[in-house]
Amino acid sequence: MAETFEAERDRLRAVAYRVLGSHADAEDVVQEAWMRLARQDAAMIGNLAGWLTTVVGRISLDVLRSRRAHPETAYEEEFANLVVTAEDDPAPDEVVALADSVGVALLVVLDSLTPSERLAFVLHDMFAVPFQEIGQILGKSADATKMVASRARRKVQTTDRTTGPGREHREAVKAFSAAALNGDFEALLRVLDPDVKLTVDTPEGLVVTLGATNVATGARMFSGKAARQRPILLNGIPGHMTWNPDGTPLSVIAFTVSEARITGIRIVIDRAKLSAIRLPDPS
Repeated sequence: MAETFEAERDRLRAVAYRVLGSHADAEDVVQEAWMRLARQDAAMIGNLAGWLTTVVGRISLDVLRSRRAHPETAYEEEFANLVVTAEDDPAPDEVVALADSVGVALLVVLDSLTPSERLAFVLHDMFAVPFQEIGQILGKSADATKMVASRARRKVQTTDRTTGPGREHREAVKAFSAAALNGDFEALLRVLDPDVKLTVDTPEGLVVTLGATNVATGARMFSGKAARQRPILLNGIPGHMTWNPDGTPLSVIAFTVSEARITGIRIVIDRAKLSAIRLPDPS
């Protein structure tokens, strides 16, 4: 049984990673699946590979639902996986592996799906798991599961092209940074989506601001604190970083872009979190 599990380990890890987008969580899920298998009578399992896929799917679904129930925990996990590099530096192994296994743009899109949609899409479209088996995980019929996967597929197809780190994304980030640095309120409004969401990670917790006018006002005030700034890549996606006058990191900024407008901004200014990751130099 152990030999069979080891033969399946890489595939199971790939399934869990694509569902969860976290290497650490994927490893935990696979380990939990092994512990559950060890408590089973192998003779009672007709299709061990299928059984393991179902177990990994159920555990992964529980993790996704827990993230929805405790969004602050999900944010912490996402931050722990953050890889920051200068835009002109060669991509580190972590970023290369991320891009090869899933694609950064797809990970961003998958985050917009519900847990059921994400699981159904990954299992069926990426691993060809039958709808009947996925339905057993979700507690739905095969037809209902097919509808869930179809809905997820439509979301991926309509948004994947707009969230990737292409020229449109870079231009929007560049325009926002220039407008914020110059205090150009009108230019900020042009590049921000009317319903843009700004999330700032502070030492006191997360602060959320909604709407282009409010975000633009805050961006103008915040820009005056930065002594230096430069474009960066966050897990391969264009972003921005600023430094204090004494050379210590001030902020790391990630952007979500759709149709040439910024729809989401995440700023980390918590010094404890900034010090926990490897950051490029200001020069």
